[in-house]
Amino acid sequence: MAFDFKKEYKEFYMPKNKPNIIEIPKVNYIAVRGKGNPNEENGDYQNTIGLLYSLAYTIKMSYKSSYKIEGFFEYVVPPLEGFWWQEDTKGMDYNRKNDLNFISIIRLPDFVSKTDFDWAIEEATKKKKQDFSRVEFLTYDEGKCVQCMHIGSFDNEPETVEMMHTYMEENGYKLDITDERYHHEVYLSDPRKTSISKLKTVIRHPIKKNL
Repeated sequence: MAFDFKKEYKEFYMPKNKPNIIEIPKVNYIAVRGKGNPNEENGDYQNTIGLLYSLAYTIKMSYKSSYKIEGFFEYVVPPLEGFWWQEDTKGMDYNRKNDLNFISIIRLPDFVSKTDFDWAIEEATKKKKQDFSRVEFLTYDEGKCVQCMHIGSFDNEPETVEMMHTYMEENGYKLDITDERYHHEVYLSDPRKTSISKLKTVIRHPIKKNL
């Protein structure tokens, strides 16, 4: 049976719909950076998602090619995630979606090296006849965070975020969103197939001890 990150790492992908504090280890990702309203049809965000998944599946199916990744085992492609921020804004202003900056990411299994990633870029470029130059190999050490499962519309996220922030303060922490630590979302539902009221999104915010 294929390794499923959501099932094997439930603490990262399936938290309860009440806040908890968690330490996120250093992880490698496929990443694409961009800017703009994620809801814009054929906008930058939606176009970059296609690049991510093309590369993710090139790596996942590599065992059927002549290229062999050392330590490879079959796995389910992990969920889409995103880091989000707005210039000169602490937190998120959900009414200014056009001002959003993002890094869209998909987790890589630990056995995938930068060399394997570079092979996948070359292979996807050749097969898909697309430009994958925006796609990067990103190593990110997220560290201590407060997180919570959010159910429903993205526009209702502030209610969950407020609950998270109250919880972190009660436990001796404060928000630590910076130029290198971001508002983080993990998308567990396909909005094309799931009603808005049932969308599941893990929201994660970086924190530090309130000394």
